Amino acid sequence: MKQSGPKKLLLARHCETGPDYSGRFVGSSDIGLGPNGPEQARRLAGVVKGYRPEAVYCSPLRRARQTVELLGEYMELGEPVFDDDLREIDFGRWEGLAFDEIVGRDPELVKDWAAWSPDFAFPDGEVTGDFLARVHGAGNRLAGSDAGTILVVAHGGVVRAMLCHFLRLPPEHYLLFDIKPARLAVIDFFPEGGVLSGLNL
Repeated sequence: MKQSGPKKLLLARHCETGPDYSGRFVGSSDIGLGPNGPEQARRLAGVVKGYRPEAVYCSPLRRARQTVELLGEYMELGEPVFDDDLREIDFGRWEGLAFDEIVGRDPELVKDWAAWSPDFAFPDGEVTGDFLARVHGAGNRLAGSDAGTILVVAHGGVVRAMLCHFLRLPPEHYLLFDIKPARLAVIDFFPEGGVLSGLNL
């Protein structure tokens, strides 16, 4: 049955990780969910199920995989496709550190990062432009798929990057979106481009 209305992309950030990681940079580190995960997934499922996603894509990192598994306990979901391009950015040697610690260790690099050059590389980590390219590529594949409504379970940085991409915002506006754990952002697709119809649902 053909979907009425615009194509939708449902962008969900994974549930909270453990309290030890609160306020710290967690990108490529493959950590699991904290104790609030099941309850957060239950609430998120209550929102997602109303959209009836036809396809599910997920980051392969454990916290995203566990979120999808929990969602499947509270609603009917198709078999998820794990897409490596939906991984969070690799912060390199900043992984696991709080912002104040990073400023203390690499103050000049923090200034370079704030300038949002696509050539900026996290120390021993990923180049910003490479991260954006892979996330934009994944988003374009999803937007071009046959499914009318697609659920993506990924990370805060991935959701922010996709929002900027589809809303045609410069990447330096990335941090203007406060993407909360276990919440949903919704993009509707029209011929003129993407429209943000929901944030932190």
